[in-house]
Amino acid sequence: MTYLQQLGTFVSETPFSLIPEAVVGKARRHLLDTLGAALAGADSPLTQQCLRAVQVSEGWGQAQVWGGNSLLTARGAALVNGVAAHALELDDAGGCDHSGAVVIPAMLAVLPHCAQVPNGDDLLGAMVLGYDIARRVLEACGGYSPHNEAGWHSTGTCGVFGAAAACARLLRLNAKEAANALGLAASMSGGLWSFIHDGADSKKLHAGRPAEGGLLAALLAQQGMRGPMEVFEDRWGGFLRTYAPASQVPQALTAELGTTWKLARCSIKPYAACRGTHSAIDALGELMEERDLQRGDIAQITVRASEFLVGMCGGLDTQTLAAAQMSLPYALAVRCLRGNANLSSYELEVRNDPQVHRLMQAIHMEVEPTLAALDEPYVEVLTHDGRTASRQVSTPLGGPLNPLSDDALLEKFRALALRSLPAPQVEALVEVCLSMGEHTDVAHLLALLRRDGWPA
Repeated sequence: MTYLQQLGTFVSETPFSLIPEAVVGKARRHLLDTLGAALAGADSPLTQQCLRAVQVSEGWGQAQVWGGNSLLTARGAALVNGVAAHALELDDAGGCDHSGAVVIPAMLAVLPHCAQVPNGDDLLGAMVLGYDIARRVLEACGGYSPHNEAGWHSTGTCGVFGAAAACARLLRLNAKEAANALGLAASMSGGLWSFIHDGADSKKLHAGRPAEGGLLAALLAQQGMRGPMEVFEDRWGGFLRTYAPASQVPQALTAELGTTWKLARCSIKPYAACRGTHSAIDALGELMEERDLQRGDIAQITVRASEFLVGMCGGLDTQTLAAAQMSLPYALAVRCLRGNANLSSYELEVRNDPQVHRLMQAIHMEVEPTLAALDEPYVEVLTHDGRTASRQVSTPLGGPLNPLSDDALLEKFRALALRSLPAPQVEALVEVCLSMGEHTDVAHLLALLRRDGWPA
C-alpha cells in the first residue's frame, strides 16, 4: 500500500479501544480548551467579517456557529469557527501546529451530514486521529522548523489532512474513501508566512481554511470522488516533493502508527501570544519572583535566541493584535509591567501604552548561534543597580512536560467562554467536555455552543 492508503486504513479501521485512556483524557482537555478559545474569538472583528462573507456567499445551513445563533453550511461553519478558535492566539499548539483550531471546527461542522449520530467516544476518536494525521504530515515535511522556515505555515498546509481524517472518521468512510479524502485534501493545502511582515489577518485563516478544506475533501470522497493515491510518494506533483523537497521524511507518516499518539505532545497555551514567546515569558517571571524584582528595577532585558525565533518573534510592531501577539519584546514588556501576558494585556489600550513601548526599547533580541531553531531562548535581566540574572526555561508552562493544572485550565476556559455565554451554560460545557464518553448527548453539546442555548 502507498503511504496514503496506510493512513486511510488507519483512520477508517482503528478501534477506539486502541487509544490509551491517557490520550482520551487529554483529548477532553484540548476539546474544552479549543471551545473556550473559539467562544472568546467569536465576536472578534475578523470572525465577524468571515461570518458576513460566508452568509453572503453561501447563505444558511445546519451547522452551528459557536457563541452565536447563526446556522451555516458545514463548510461555512468550519471556516468561521476555525477563524474564531485561532483569532486570539489562545488555541493549542504543538500539533500541525494549531491542530485544535482546525480539527475540532471541522468535525463538529460535519455532524449534520453523518448518517449515524456520533456519540462522545466517536467524537474523541475522530479528534485523536485528526491530530495524529496532521502532525504526521508535518513530521514527514521534516518537522516544524524546516517547513516553516521555507515560508509555509504548517497549520494551513498540514492541518487540512487532520480535518479530512476527523471528518472521514465521523462520516464512517471505508479505508478507500478515507484515503481519497486525504488525497483530495492535499490539493486544498496552503498557508504562507507573509503575514509576519505587517501583522495581516491571513494567519487566522490558516485555521479556518484547512478546517473547511478538510471537511469538503471528506464530503467529496463520500460521494465517490477520487484523490491521488501516491500523493506522499516521491513523485513530481506530490505533496512532499512540492512542499518539502529538501527536508522530506516520508517514513514519518507511518512510524509507530497506532502506538505513538501525536496528541500527547501538544500544548495548551497559558498566554495569548505565539507559542514561541512562552518560554521567555516564564523565564522573566521566574527571575522577577525569585529576586523580588519590581518593574521599576529592570533597566534592560536581553533575549538570546535562535535565528529562527528572532526572525519570527523579534518584531516591535503592535499596531495590530496579530503583530503584537507575534512580538516577544511586547510579551516580555507586558509580563514585566502588568504581571501577565493574558488576553487583557493585548487590548488596544495596552498596545498603545507609552510605558509599554519604552520598555520594549530596552529589550534586545540577539541571535545565539549555539541554539537550534526550536531551542528555547535565554533571558537575561539587568537591574538599575547593576545586578544581572539569566534563565532558560526548557519546559514552558502548558507543554506536555509541564501541563496546566486542572484549576488553571478551568480558570482559562471560564474567562474565555464567559465572553460569549452565561455562566450556567459555561459550567454545563465544562461538565459535558470533561465527562465526554459513550453516553454523551452530542446534540446537547452543540446546543450549549449557541448563544441562546441555555437552558439547552
